[in-house]
Amino acid sequence: MDASELHDSVREDNDTALSRLGSSKSLYAATGGEMEAGPVLESAADAEHAAAETFAAWTDSEADADAADAFEATAAEERDHYDAVLGELDDHDPGQADPSAMQQSLRGLDSTVERAGGLLGRILATEKSKEQLTGFFVGQADPQTAQLFRDLKGDLDDQLERTLDLLDSVCETDDDWQTASDAADAAVQTAYDEYTEQLEAMGVNPKPVC
Repeated sequence: MDASELHDSVREDNDTALSRLGSSKSLYAATGGEMEAGPVLESAADAEHAAAETFAAWTDSEADADAADAFEATAAEERDHYDAVLGELDDHDPGQADPSAMQQSLRGLDSTVERAGGLLGRILATEKSKEQLTGFFVGQADPQTAQLFRDLKGDLDDQLERTLDLLDSVCETDDDWQTASDAADAAVQTAYDEYTEQLEAMGVNPKPVC
């Protein structure tokens, strides 16, 4: 296996979860049903802040130099994302919000292989949220903020390329690839499980009605 094959496999195996995370209900769940610009931006800022904290913490002695550089570059991008979203808000303290279930799960990963896999899963899930954020502000007739989230989604392409390069570097055995795959799957599924629980708590069916 190589990183490109892993990426395709994780995307295919989690197709249903990713599809639902890319639905309009995902913003409804993340904001507790407050579908106004302020709560949506606050939720996005919290997500970027939590991601930056997670990836910065991965640049520790357990990571080799290449992995540490990759994680730090990603953390820096997430800090920039947070600053960009915060610029759309008058006042917001991300320290008041608990990290998402996915971020809490990622913070429990110890090995570089697990972290690289978890980062892949996070990117796949976050692509979907960026699409919804862009669509939300298009619907709000706010093209400037919509473009902001298009730009943030564009940065995910660089993150994905960096992550795939890292996976090809650190995965040397079949067991390594399976470990990375399991971590990627877990990241997506943890995000999906939280989405499901949030909607069900509000009395909303998380599955599409046909």
